[in-house]
Order: sequence, then C-alpha cells, then structure tokens
Amino acid sequence: MKAVPYPGVVERLAGILDCGGRIVLVTGRPARELTEIFPLARRLEVWGAHGFERRMPDGRVIRHPLPEPVSRGLDTAIEICRGMGLSRRTERKYGSVALHLRGLDPKDALSIEREVYAEWSNSVAGTGLEVRCFDGGIELLAGGRDKGSAVDTVLRETSETTAAAYLGDDQTDEDAFRAIRGRGLGVLVRLERRTTAAELWLKPPEELIEFLQNWKAAVCDERTHN
Repeated sequence: MKAVPYPGVVERLAGILDCGGRIVLVTGRPARELTEIFPLARRLEVWGAHGFERRMPDGRVIRHPLPEPVSRGLDTAIEICRGMGLSRRTERKYGSVALHLRGLDPKDALSIEREVYAEWSNSVAGTGLEVRCFDGGIELLAGGRDKGSAVDTVLRETSETTAAAYLGDDQTDEDAFRAIRGRGLGVLVRLERRTTAAELWLKPPEELIEFLQNWKAAVCDERTHN
C-alpha cells in the first residue's frame, strides 16, 4: 500500500484525460486498492484481480463468478500458508491468493517459494487454479481470466482506428502484451530489460515520462484538429 507513481506520471495521465484520452488501469490487486493509493483511480476504469473484477468510473463493480472448486482451492492455499507460519505474508484476493516474499533474504525467499509452490500445486490439482510467479512472490490464480482478458475486452469496445498502448513491468503483464500485439503497442517499463512479448522497453522514470508527455501531446493535438 506504499506504492506510488514516479514523480510526473500523475500529471501526464491527468493531461491525457483532460484532452479526451481514455486510461484503464489493469492490476492483480483488488480494484478498490487502487482507488486508495492512486490519485486518479476514482476517475478511471479499473480492472482488478487479474481481470476478475471491473470497477467502472461511476463506482460500479462487476465480478466474474468463481466456481466452487476454485473457491475451495483458494481456501486450502490459505490454510497451507497458515500452517507454515506465513499468514502475515499471505493475501487473499478475489480469484487468487498471493504470497509476498519481498524483504526476505533471497535464499530464504527462494526456499519458501519452492516449498509453497510444491504444496499449492499438489493441493489444487484439477481445480482450475494455477501457480504463477510475480515480482516479489508467487500467486495462486483462478484460470480463465488474466490481464490479457481485460485488454481484449477494452479493445473490443474501442474503435479499431484508436491508438492504444499497454504499459507494465511484471511477469503477469505478459498476457496483456500478447493480447495487444497487432492492435496496439506493448511497453515494458522497468530498469532492466528481460525477455518479453512487449515491443518497446522504457527505462523509468525519464523515458516513461517522455513517452507519456508525447502521448498527451498527440491526444491534445488530435482534439484540437477535430
């Protein structure tokens, strides 16, 4: 909950909105959390829980239903972590359970990750849940929805002539990069490059700020000429 945008990001995004651009936030967090930590979130559409939640700008929240075996599997995952003394590092979200390992000694984190990965994988076989790594931990996710699903839906609702880009940094953003390919631009935003389906790599904060500034200028210019 202490995560904040890079300085200058909020101002550029607000400028894009003011010129008529559309901004959608896509996160693995519960959608409501972004309205608490991100200044613009209450004005925006927010897809949370890896595509299982959709919070509209008017505050309405739409949730995709979870099958009973999935809910039971998530409860089981919580019990496994509790039995390992990891309750304080475990977060239950709609459609997933996340184990946060940031701040631990890297060797300890890796050992815990491997043990929990094995326990989760064995306990939820056949439930439609999958274990995936993210930057700082691992997560047990309900199948059928992901960040790419959110991108697919947004693009279907948007004119094919509209310029679109998806910016992200995490492994879970790879689904979104694949979803937008051929329809818009996937942009990896992180200090170090890695293997990715994104087509562009930006180093924050300077290159990110420049990208957003240019996008804002293009949106405002289009509005002026229309």
